[in-house]
Amino acid sequence: MRIQGLAIVYGDNVNTDLIIPSKYLTTLDPMELASHAMEGLDRDFAKKAEKGVILVAGRNFGCGSSREQAPIALKYAGVRCVIADSFARIFYRNAINIGLPVLECQGISGHIDDGDILEVYLEDGRIINRSKNETFTAIPLPDFILQILSDGGLIEHLKKRMGGKG
Repeated sequence: MRIQGLAIVYGDNVNTDLIIPSKYLTTLDPMELASHAMEGLDRDFAKKAEKGVILVAGRNFGCGSSREQAPIALKYAGVRCVIADSFARIFYRNAINIGLPVLECQGISGHIDDGDILEVYLEDGRIINRSKNETFTAIPLPDFILQILSDGGLIEHLKKRMGGKG
């Protein structure tokens, strides 16, 4: 699975309150959540992301509460993939479950700038920065996670495995 897009870069410890402020958790509408994605850090994020971007961050991305709305807001805002030095484990699992690719690549945040063109290959974890002609290798995703992402998330994956009986 190949993903390409412009990079938007943030630092360390981006928590779920910054990804989607709690005052918006009264809705389940993914497009409404998307319109407020990253609002705590960047009021223009939703506009920047609408054509599809790859979000790059430092350590401990997605720390804080276990709200599933955080990866949903990013996915529906136009984030095609999140790459970080490291992730809070619950955010990582929630992202996979809703079909948002996430790759862990230590040190990546120091090598990518806003607006760099990135190309990501999920099968082998390869990340190519086309703007700087640099290649990085993330921790590759196991086959079962690639299958969940390919199916569009855990629910769709389970429906497919159950032959549409879900």
